[in-house]
Amino acid sequence: MSLRCGIVGLPNVGKSTLFNALTNSSKAQAENFPFCTIDPNEGIVPVPDKRLDELVKISSSKKKINTTISFVDIAGLVKGASKGEGLGNKFLSHIREVDAIIHMIRCFDSEKIQNVNPNVDPVRDLEIIETEMLLADLESIQKRLDKKNKKSVENSQLEILEEALSLINNNKNLDSLIDKHDKKKLNQTGLLSIKPKIFVCNVDEKSLKNGNNYTKVFIEKFGENKTIIVSADIENQINHFSIEEKANYMKMVNIKETGLDILIKKGYEILQLNTFFTSGPEETRAWTVPKNYTAPKAAGIIHTDFERGFIRSETVSYKDFVENNGWTNSKARGKMRLEGKDYIVKDGDILNFRFNA
Repeated sequence: MSLRCGIVGLPNVGKSTLFNALTNSSKAQAENFPFCTIDPNEGIVPVPDKRLDELVKISSSKKKINTTISFVDIAGLVKGASKGEGLGNKFLSHIREVDAIIHMIRCFDSEKIQNVNPNVDPVRDLEIIETEMLLADLESIQKRLDKKNKKSVENSQLEILEEALSLINNNKNLDSLIDKHDKKKLNQTGLLSIKPKIFVCNVDEKSLKNGNNYTKVFIEKFGENKTIIVSADIENQINHFSIEEKANYMKMVNIKETGLDILIKKGYEILQLNTFFTSGPEETRAWTVPKNYTAPKAAGIIHTDFERGFIRSETVSYKDFVENNGWTNSKARGKMRLEGKDYIVKDGDILNFRFNA
């Protein structure tokens, strides 16, 4: 499975610049006027993982295959988007198609870059976007609960939609639905407001290390757990450097990790994802699965036949695999386990599936 993240925000907050930086491309127009992006741009990016390189060495693999993450650059939303302002309905529909939302928030001053609002206010800007998504959800819920359409809605969906409507009418957050209902059924509702969110505060170079007054106010309101601070402009610049130049520049501006690395870590954490590996002489490959996935389901990510005919999985932890220099020694020293259908895959597991063809 590939994680799909949609980058959203008001016009001219740095969405397309961040997208170009993350995907190492110039696919998205990054111009200084509202709505320069209309159709969403999408880029598929390999997920950096140092463990892969180590496994390739140990297994003498001919190929290394990273798992991937997709970033979607969605055009700027404005107040009234839920009613069609600024091509809003079209943009909101693009958000429905992603797994997680990256809220891009402007936290810098600039006379050169237009601002659709009279001043910089990251809290207000996020509230505009969240309100528009909530209003879009309200309209969608009301349509589906209308007498004409209600009969075609499944009972499990009706329960969630009616509860969501009650929460909205009582000015309460829809996040309470997440802990009460099955994730798959929640996803089927298509509600925007319950999608996992990451807040990206876009700052200038001097604010990158310690933030600024804008980021402090924002974090006080929305917390550090889902918030990261990046400079989209710097991220874009360093992608054009050689590996050595990149390392030197990052050291100079006090960046230990790139925005891509930070975003992916935060995305995996918020979406509760793990990585497992397959490793041998032909290839070493990383695979993404949700936490609490059983071994047969993980096998099904590789091929549906693996899940159907699943017998056992040969399993070694990453630590044991490295310490014992691969499969052979791990087996000989009792570090390889045979796990059955109930085994929950752990992050970093190296797996080899036994199955009936």
